Amino acid sequence: MSLLSLLLNVLWLFTGGIWMALGWLLAGVLMALSIVGLPWARSALTIAHYTLLPFGQTAVRRDEFRGREDMGTGALGFIGNIVWFVLAGWWLALGHLISAVGLAITIIGLPFAWAHLKLALLALWPIGTEIVPSDDAGRRVAGRF
Repeated sequence: MSLLSLLLNVLWLFTGGIWMALGWLLAGVLMALSIVGLPWARSALTIAHYTLLPFGQTAVRRDEFRGREDMGTGALGFIGNIVWFVLAGWWLALGHLISAVGLAITIIGLPFAWAHLKLALLALWPIGTEIVPSDDAGRRVAGRF
């Protein structure tokens, strides 16, 4: 992680990052407690970690990154994302949107507002995505650059 990413991640924690990460963690725990929601729990916990330290990482579509489809990127992933949206996606996205609006008021808060907006989109449709280091985001297939 670069020095700039480290600095931005530390500032991020004070600009709503820790609270939204706790929201994602809560969503993951609630999904895990239902047992039926275990597939969504895994995604929520992965994104909770990403929400805690977003700078230096990015979310990419798993089928584009790996070069092949899997259960989460096909029809089952589509259905899973619809269920996720109804159960938890909309309120997580709303939390990120509210945080983004508050941060966008100041010039210093703009990069953090932008990060909240990206996370709001991810909150709506998380199944089929993978969190990767920003340096690796440009590669299309695992093992090839």
